[in-house]
Amino acid sequence: MITLLAKIFIKHSDETGDPAVRRAYGMLCGAVGIALNLCLAAGKFLAGVISGSISVTADAFNNLLDAASSVITLIGFKLAGQKPDPDHPFGHGRIEYVTGFLVSVLTLLTMLELGKSSVQKILSPQRLSLTPFVFCFLIASVLVKCYMCLYNRRLAKKLDSAALRAAGTDSLSDALATTVVLAAALLSRYTDLTVDGWCGLVVCLFIGYAGLDAARDAVSPLLGQAPDREFVQKVHEIVLSYEGILGLHDLIVHNYGPGNVLISLHAEVPADGDLMTLHDLIDTVEHRLHNELQCNAVIHMDPVRIGDTQTDRLKRLAQRCVAEIGDTLSIHDFRVAEDSENTRLIFDVSAPYDFPMSDTELAEVIDFKIRQAESKLLTVIDVDRN
Repeated sequence: MITLLAKIFIKHSDETGDPAVRRAYGMLCGAVGIALNLCLAAGKFLAGVISGSISVTADAFNNLLDAASSVITLIGFKLAGQKPDPDHPFGHGRIEYVTGFLVSVLTLLTMLELGKSSVQKILSPQRLSLTPFVFCFLIASVLVKCYMCLYNRRLAKKLDSAALRAAGTDSLSDALATTVVLAAALLSRYTDLTVDGWCGLVVCLFIGYAGLDAARDAVSPLLGQAPDREFVQKVHEIVLSYEGILGLHDLIVHNYGPGNVLISLHAEVPADGDLMTLHDLIDTVEHRLHNELQCNAVIHMDPVRIGDTQTDRLKRLAQRCVAEIGDTLSIHDFRVAEDSENTRLIFDVSAPYDFPMSDTELAEVIDFKIRQAESKLLTVIDVDRN
């Protein structure tokens, strides 16, 4: 159904790299989600009244909340698609994360209210009335939610959308929650067990898990989460595919919302290369990164001496000293500065965040080892947490 609607209402629906097409898909999914969730909420509320089941009623409110979430998601896609302005030069893409966080807060508040009702039902249990309408509607609800999970996940992969991935996960948790509700109704119908209140609590747990998961997905990009490994690998592949670039380091990825990414990095180039030629090469790489990864790239050139015997010997010395401290450490941006009195080794050390030494301690230990090997050497060391 989504594919058919996309062909009807979205121009150039196959061009998912276009921000306008991406926004249209998000709004379409939001509109379909609103319609389906409102139908499910109304039907389950009626089924809950007929059967007297708190778990069915809780599931109805869960679907009503999903409809509200779809409304917020739709608004988020609409606002996130606004063009940059003087106050927001990097666009409004992060609004999608803010709206996702609002949805998660509503989810958790609903979980608390339904949890209170479930506890009351546990303390005062009642037998349920499982009519054919209630049974058939719950089965249909599970099938609809499975369908919503499939199309949200398919489009999330197609658009690389965290919001749609969250919607797919939420739909799957809803399908599982409704299955639990159906099991409670069947047990009450064919046995003397009254587990409706307990199943209501299980539904609340599903809702709470979905809310916390959505909150994490929304807050992490706002705090500045680590970039996707696949994206980083593609950046490395593109940059290092050019013969004039010897290496790269200090890659930083700034995410200003889906489809609006700014990256900066240091590219190592031959120190004896022609400056204009290297400048043109860097421009070429920046444009290729923009065209293939839809990101704006800023590349700083770091000159590296090639074939200098003294530089190569001292670099091997520094690498050996660093490796003795930890096999997770590495060096880059190495250069040698000499005058009449001193020889300074200037380089950066990459260390993982969980390395036990502080930056200052690590630099001091490396300096001590290098000066043990050759006492006349001085060091200037910067530590990067990679």
